[in-house]
Amino acid sequence: MTERINKILSQWGIASRRQAETLILAGRVTLNGNLVTLGTKADLNTDLLEVDGVIIKPKNRPEYIYLLLNKPLGVVSTCDDPQKRRTVLDLLPPPLQQGQGIHPVGRLDTNSTGALLLTNNGDLTNKLIHPRYHLAKTYQVWVKGYPPESMIDKWRKGVILDNQETLPAQVDVIKQKPQQTLLQIVLTEGKKRQIRRVAEILGFPVISLHRISIGPIQLKDLPLGKYRHLIETEIKALKCQTKS
Repeated sequence: MTERINKILSQWGIASRRQAETLILAGRVTLNGNLVTLGTKADLNTDLLEVDGVIIKPKNRPEYIYLLLNKPLGVVSTCDDPQKRRTVLDLLPPPLQQGQGIHPVGRLDTNSTGALLLTNNGDLTNKLIHPRYHLAKTYQVWVKGYPPESMIDKWRKGVILDNQETLPAQVDVIKQKPQQTLLQIVLTEGKKRQIRRVAEILGFPVISLHRISIGPIQLKDLPLGKYRHLIETEIKALKCQTKS
């Protein structure tokens, strides 16, 4: 069956569709010996598709893997890093680091901690990060000072960011200690460094940020720097989040 190459690469766990486009634009993908362009289609039963010189074969399609990781500070949410910083894949055992096509679903800032999904199901990744599905993510955030209710209400209703108002958010005060307040924030969008930037605009900068859930997937007591496989009910629940 003929399919777009970026879809094939995502289904084979080599990259998400967006990452596959980057591979194609970088000239790392060939079809029958010729460089691939965006939109090119292929049939693995009759065509020779290669990524970095490695042939993609129908029988090599990996089993799907779904992981939840509790990301520590200083670890980047990418598969590799030009600056040679530690990546989320470095936290996995060697058999999961290579040849499986596992990649993070979205990102979590280097200076943030908590729940991060990883999978080799590129189609699901593409859906989970698509803005149309408004996948809810819950964070516990320490900010400087004591935000008054009026300021928190502004955050809930929406703040102008990148010339656009943010979607309504759930923001609740959990507790306070000297010169600090712990907020629980639920977002249904994912603008770059959104929580940190909004907190700065409102005058209460973030001290620490920890994500405790992604959609129906709860971090709970998973230790920092550790991962676990999702159970079947969690996988089904995630897929339900991406149904129109």
